[in-house]
Amino acid sequence: MESTSSKHAQRSQATRAALVTAARQLFAERGYAGVGTEEIVRAAGVTRGALYHQFRDKADLFDAAVQAVEAEVTQRIATQVLATAADPVQALQAGARAFLDIFAEPELERILLLDAPGVLGWQRWREIGADHGLGVITATLEAAIAAGALASQPVRPLAHLLLGALDEAALMVAHAEDPEATRAEMAAALERLLEGLLAPRGTETSDSAP
Repeated sequence: MESTSSKHAQRSQATRAALVTAARQLFAERGYAGVGTEEIVRAAGVTRGALYHQFRDKADLFDAAVQAVEAEVTQRIATQVLATAADPVQALQAGARAFLDIFAEPELERILLLDAPGVLGWQRWREIGADHGLGVITATLEAAIAAGALASQPVRPLAHLLLGALDEAALMVAHAEDPEATRAEMAAALERLLEGLLAPRGTETSDSAP
């Protein structure tokens, strides 16, 4: 028989999930500044007291919504792109393109790129991105090294650099006057970056070669 404490924990988890889901939808529609806590609790079907039992304030709830969105993005890229790639090199290239495409979706762009850096601060925004995306990038780089497509080297610094490049490219697109053109430019730049990074060594040919 289920204990009282177990039932309470389940109710608490359900309340938290309802608040995050409702807040995420409202934040995506109108942005962080355009949403009040009263409408969040109404949409979630809970009391105002329940909100403040789960979260310190609206910013804390927004933090949870950002984490949920980042987790979803990482899962989508990992399952829809990286898992189906023919090799680690293709996985890195396809993953970069998918990253820009997914972050261009209006809901994700508003929450993750337009609001999150300002509401949460740059350090916290980067922490959340690293918590969810860094592991995927690291694993893909390790696979590329194991396959011989990338020279053996410390992976963690390189993974951080690539994550930073992806974040910067997505931010450029989000704030561009012509997002489509800028996304194409950023995708091409990332492609060249990865091609240079993954170019096999010792394959240069001289002008005198037959």
